[in-house]
Amino acid sequence: MADPLADLVIEKLSHVAGLYHRLLIIVAPVGAGKTKALREVSKSIGSPMININLELSRRMLDLTERQRALQLPRLLSEIVNTSERDVSILDNIEILFDISLRQDPLRILQSLSRHKKVIVAWSGSFDNEYMTYATPDHPEYKRYLVRDFLVVSPK
Repeated sequence: MADPLADLVIEKLSHVAGLYHRLLIIVAPVGAGKTKALREVSKSIGSPMININLELSRRMLDLTERQRALQLPRLLSEIVNTSERDVSILDNIEILFDISLRQDPLRILQSLSRHKKVIVAWSGSFDNEYMTYATPDHPEYKRYLVRDFLVVSPK
């Protein structure tokens, strides 16, 4: 049986091509099936799924905290662009929210999606206008207006 969330992502993927940011974000709480859906999408379209936490951590091991903050966008771009596919599927992006790295996770993802379709699993909530990461009392809390990219959220 097909995963309804994966089917929805594949359906919406064609709409992303016409956007300024070719970014499709799956917003749902932890345990809602985002990774499972991404695996199915990956298998269906033939694009590899990238574990961002793992890949960035490997590349930043020998860097100082300052170097990590400065080089993260470049390193992430290298990771995403290693695949020749026109779609990149990103999972486990929590490292982008690490406050010591001083990054704007959405801006980085938007930058990656200018020349390539990017599908991302985002642990958080979506209210049809804003998407959030963490809760307001958490140091990594982020709240973004959804504009110039697509959001898919399970019902």
